[in-house]
Amino acid sequence: MSFSTAYDALLFDLDGTVWLEGRALDFAVDAINNAQIPVAYITNNASRGPEAVAAMLGEMGVPTTADQVLTSAQAAIGLAEEVLSPGDSVYVVGAESFKQLVRDAGYVVAESADEQPKAVLHGHNPETGWAQLSEAALAIQQGAKYVASNLDATLPTPRGFCVGNGSLVAAVTNATGVVPQSAGKPGPAMFHQAAQRFGASKPLAVGDRLDTDIAGGVAAGYDTLHVLTGVSKHWALLRAAASERPTFVAESLACLDQEPASFAPGPQGGFQATAQDGNIVLSGGGGAGAGVLEGEKPATQALRTALQVAWASQSSFEGELIAEGPAAQAAVAAWV
Repeated sequence: MSFSTAYDALLFDLDGTVWLEGRALDFAVDAINNAQIPVAYITNNASRGPEAVAAMLGEMGVPTTADQVLTSAQAAIGLAEEVLSPGDSVYVVGAESFKQLVRDAGYVVAESADEQPKAVLHGHNPETGWAQLSEAALAIQQGAKYVASNLDATLPTPRGFCVGNGSLVAAVTNATGVVPQSAGKPGPAMFHQAAQRFGASKPLAVGDRLDTDIAGGVAAGYDTLHVLTGVSKHWALLRAAASERPTFVAESLACLDQEPASFAPGPQGGFQATAQDGNIVLSGGGGAGAGVLEGEKPATQALRTALQVAWASQSSFEGELIAEGPAAQAAVAAWV
């Protein structure tokens, strides 16, 4: 049994899971193309429309249609519809593709707060600056409904973590005192919408960030797979809140043709973990069957071993991890 036979759809995050700034991560292309079940992409990044995202995936070798892509921009428009009527004015902080989605939905894109927009939709755009944020703040002060496509504080790039949409939203909130309604992850709406599109009753949510991808999948009631290719790494997993704990943990998408149970928290690679006075003692390592996948790092096997103990309680683990012996010490030293 593999992930593709255990589930009836795969719901992928993009940034940090499938690609970094449009460049495919290792193993991603083959893993997705070899999937035997429907694939959808759920992204908090509202800077590109569904057609553009599908085209980028196609260019990197993964044939994709726009119907397979669900963006937080689409979800934000849906939330704003609560206060909008066809022809109403909407101020958009975001990319041109976001503005076009607003036009396609039957609304007028405002150029300034002077047009009395009924809603402000705020999505990620690398070109956003003081002028756009100030117009948004003015419109909100005049009573416009404030909806953010997502509240991700950071955005992973090959150079590191850059400013995400949530950080820019925080500036507007600081200026207005208004906290926006958020359309994207960790809310469950996009996950449910994707599952409904493909008639899936048992999808698997796949992502790299605990507080959005995994928390959203958990909120939707789905099993989740966390990959260590993006934002949340070993230490974050160890101390994860119960609402952000994935069902499975893997180094990359290379795991998708493997047995899911191999990637669940539990003893692996000869490691053992025990609870001791509020701490976790990790020992052993280097034992028989040390690799779930060829080339997998002992650090990952040690992590899954420790997670079973760290997640035994609904409370977040706040103790210390004590590594005993050279193999355990070397594995933990490689954690990020």
